[in-house]
Amino acid sequence: MGEIHHADHGWVTPAVSYFVACLGAFVALRSARWALVSTGRSRAVWLLFASTSLGAGIWSMHFIAMLGFSVTGAEITYQPGLTVLSLLVAVAVVGIGLFTVGYWRGHPVLSLLVGGLTTGLGVAAMHYLGMAAMVLPGRLGYDHVTVGLSIGIAVFAATAALWAALNIRGTLAVLAAAPVMGVAVCAMHYTGMAALSVRLDASHSTQGGVMALQFIFPLGVGLGCYVFFGSLAFAVSPSKPSIQPLLVGPAAPLPPRTPRVPPQRQPLSRTAGSRR
Repeated sequence: MGEIHHADHGWVTPAVSYFVACLGAFVALRSARWALVSTGRSRAVWLLFASTSLGAGIWSMHFIAMLGFSVTGAEITYQPGLTVLSLLVAVAVVGIGLFTVGYWRGHPVLSLLVGGLTTGLGVAAMHYLGMAAMVLPGRLGYDHVTVGLSIGIAVFAATAALWAALNIRGTLAVLAAAPVMGVAVCAMHYTGMAALSVRLDASHSTQGGVMALQFIFPLGVGLGCYVFFGSLAFAVSPSKPSIQPLLVGPAAPLPPRTPRVPPQRQPLSRTAGSRR
């Protein structure tokens, strides 16, 4: 069995990865909040921006954390195809969850559950696809109970973050949802990593892999810059109903809650009463 290290560079990679996850979640949840008060094409654009921000954020978090991952006696490389596929899956599946919450407003509880489930599964799918992209002289094994726990953490925390962003009225609630989502991504990642075991095998092929600093690091930096500068431009752009910035100003107002009025019984007609 190979000896696994999760933080070769100390606290640097976990701290930076958590910051990137929180930044992507903040932009995504804030965008989803504004999508609720938008209509037509604007709503779709908000949700698309939220999907790409959250998907890129969790993907960057994963591979920044993986820069601190090592196995004693093994050189780790990554398959470019599966690595890019994990990014596309993250954006696509997270997008399905966010679009469900954004458009399926007729059933708020069901849409929240479906959105949280899909978003959490998107985080998990990205993680395990990214792990499958690793190339090293050995075989990977997983503890199935811990894997299930990691997926449960992702789904639960993603649902809680979406609920806070879309239902609690107030700016602080939206701001507080981003660290919750960051905790979801990081907790899912390190719980999933705790399920991992590596059995070294010198006969195992290591062809087709690329060093992380040659491929993943430049791609991760590019996505990180996209999220950061996108959020910066987003922050200084004024909202339509006021001159407050979209990100640092007040949260988008939620639509007013209309109480359900029970249907009233129709009175009997005089004609029907006179026939009796």
